[in-house]
Amino acid sequence: MSLVNNFKMMSLYNQRINRQLMHCCLPLPVKVLEQDSQSFFTNIISYWNHLLFGDLILLTRLAHHNIGQLALTDFASFPSPKFPQDIYYQELPQLNMCRQQLDELIIRFCQKLTDNECEQAISYTTTEGELLTKRVGDVIQHLFNHQTHHRGQLSCVLSQCGVDYGCMDLPVIVPEGSHCQH
Repeated sequence: MSLVNNFKMMSLYNQRINRQLMHCCLPLPVKVLEQDSQSFFTNIISYWNHLLFGDLILLTRLAHHNIGQLALTDFASFPSPKFPQDIYYQELPQLNMCRQQLDELIIRFCQKLTDNECEQAISYTTTEGELLTKRVGDVIQHLFNHQTHHRGQLSCVLSQCGVDYGCMDLPVIVPEGSHCQH
């Protein structure tokens, strides 16, 4: 399977699993959303905001190089990512609207991405001020790995709150696999 086909599949997984988890979170009382999770991030709202941060920072780094036809203007309506702990939205309904728009952008980006672009190297400065040069495919792989990592933490917090968020297995969420057409 090509990296591009894998990323297309992962973009669908990202969108569908975010919808599934958000569907579980939206009816939760504010008290539950804001209670101390005693985990990596303070609470459920913080996890959702950090997922936005990770996607936005990585995608804007790619947009600086016009990868997958991403342009910085694509991010005009999104928060500007600065720090991993940033809180863009305190209320989940507003965060959910942004999340849906960003998930659509990720799908469009992956649809336009090419295998040649995945082999290119780009340079960017991290939030800690370090200059890095990475292959585009590695940056995009990190985008999806970062999402999965923090959604795993979020699902643990949800479990501790007694929330049944359902199956999160890739073959169940994206049954069409890497041959998906969008």
